[in-house]
Amino acid sequence: MPVNVPNIITLTRIPALFLIVGCLYLPGQFAAFLAFLFFVLGSLSDWLDGFLARRYNMMSNFGKLMDALTDKVFVVGICVALLPTKVLPAWGIVLVLLIITREFFVTGLRLVAASRGRVLAAERMGKIKTATQMVSIGILLFVRIFEAPGSMLLSLGVLGLSLFVVAAILTVYSGFGYLVKYGDFLKED
Repeated sequence: MPVNVPNIITLTRIPALFLIVGCLYLPGQFAAFLAFLFFVLGSLSDWLDGFLARRYNMMSNFGKLMDALTDKVFVVGICVALLPTKVLPAWGIVLVLLIITREFFVTGLRLVAASRGRVLAAERMGKIKTATQMVSIGILLFVRIFEAPGSMLLSLGVLGLSLFVVAAILTVYSGFGYLVKYGDFLKED
């Protein structure tokens, strides 16, 4: 593993996930605020690691692979935690399962490509889907901070849920994009 600042930042998303999930299970507005804060910091780390790696020419195959993998662990872990903590409604399980399925599929495709000496960097649509997932989750966590529902918060919650639905659709769409572009890796030699 190349030890550099971008890779260290990438790996911080894993402990951030556990902090967020832990805060989601604690009662009170302060815990909800901490979950939101750790989520924002974890999401910003996704941008920061890539920016630093490109800016200071610290890009590596390890960094490309781990950035994609930690993004998936971070987002999927939080999505799973949003269900039992009732941040997402029960019907959200369908969306979460779609997201998990796509993430496992693309990760498997990346592993097959890596076994053949290729590293599949994130695609543009994958970045858009990740950004949409992050924004929707961020909105849902922000709304959770305030216990008293108000019309503005209700509207913001609906926006968060709507964006989560859009994120799930983009997730499936980008998965098909990977299949079309890199499906040849699934063929036998």
